[in-house]
Amino acid sequence: MKTSLSTLLLSLALLAPAASHAQAGAAPSPAATAPSQVFPTHPVTRPDGKKWRIGYFESGDYSEYPRTLRVTVEGLQKLGWITVPAIPDGLNGRQMWNYLADNAHSDTLEFVRDAWWQPGNFDAAQRPAVREAIKQRLESRKDIDLIIAMGTWAGQDMAAMGAPVPTIVASTSDAIGARITRSAQDSGLDNLHARVQPERYQRQVRLFHEIVPFKRLGLVYEDSPEGRTYSAVDAVEQVAREQGFKVVTCNAPSNGIPQEAATRNALECYAKLAPQIDAAYVTVHRGVTPASIDTVAEILRQARVPSFSMLGSEGVKHGLLLSLAQADYSYVGLFYAETMARIFNGAKARELSQVWIDPAKIALNLQTARVIGFDPPVDILLAADEVYEAR
Repeated sequence: MKTSLSTLLLSLALLAPAASHAQAGAAPSPAATAPSQVFPTHPVTRPDGKKWRIGYFESGDYSEYPRTLRVTVEGLQKLGWITVPAIPDGLNGRQMWNYLADNAHSDTLEFVRDAWWQPGNFDAAQRPAVREAIKQRLESRKDIDLIIAMGTWAGQDMAAMGAPVPTIVASTSDAIGARITRSAQDSGLDNLHARVQPERYQRQVRLFHEIVPFKRLGLVYEDSPEGRTYSAVDAVEQVAREQGFKVVTCNAPSNGIPQEAATRNALECYAKLAPQIDAAYVTVHRGVTPASIDTVAEILRQARVPSFSMLGSEGVKHGLLLSLAQADYSYVGLFYAETMARIFNGAKARELSQVWIDPAKIALNLQTARVIGFDPPVDILLAADEVYEAR
């Protein structure tokens, strides 16, 4: 094993504390007019004594969105802002929003039932109309104090509007690459905040290549600007140039089509690539869902192809070989919740740190390792926080 593997693991461990530091308070931006300070997170009402009213703008139906909303709500509960009965499993974004609007109890904030927007089934043709509807609501009724923009499209559209109200952009693969935020240090808009994970995907691919020195890496994505962003194509290509391996791609259309078609396209692409590659980076794609990830993992296992999950240990639980990400999404939810709380306590969204570094955790599926004939290096076994045997 090359010594650089230990170096990579050590560097990731040293970066991890920055995640908690980012949650601790404000970070100065070039546009900040007030001195940097730590803003509290305790529950407060609006200055007029009324509740803060929250809206929700979702890019489309995607399993990560309700998952992210759920942990954000859990974060708000930990901070004492709300109490919510156990949220049922299996809800989509609209259903979860309605549940929160009807069941969340709070003296300080409310989820506004009719302040929910989505451009259909990732339908690009509907984006202008939805964007205009949000703009009209915010300008004419002035009854929404903050919007959760879930996903890349929602973040892009709120940024394009100039973020008329404080906006928390969540669940984006690359907020900078998608031109939602100007940089990791400055969102570019006073009311905009988007979580940024510098070099996250480069770090993942470098570590994967160090563990499995592949020469042909498979990558499935929709060949569109959004699809390339979701799958961090630029980051993968950057590491490919550095390390000298080839990226073998397959175009799997996903936006503006039924979910079943997006899933079929993704599975067909993985089946097509499997005989041509010696490793696969399984990235964000609308066709890779909790219902289809087992099939993706099985396709790659049958071809004896090592795989790395961009999204983290959930994919490893379902049979992918490796990942590097927080297993506990609650850390991410608390980050969003604390950001919202600080805005309600007087911070500008732009003043608060956007930087989040994944805790340095490795997840490994030993059953998959045995099936594909991969013998994990001792360094990996020692560094693995989560080891799965099944699936």
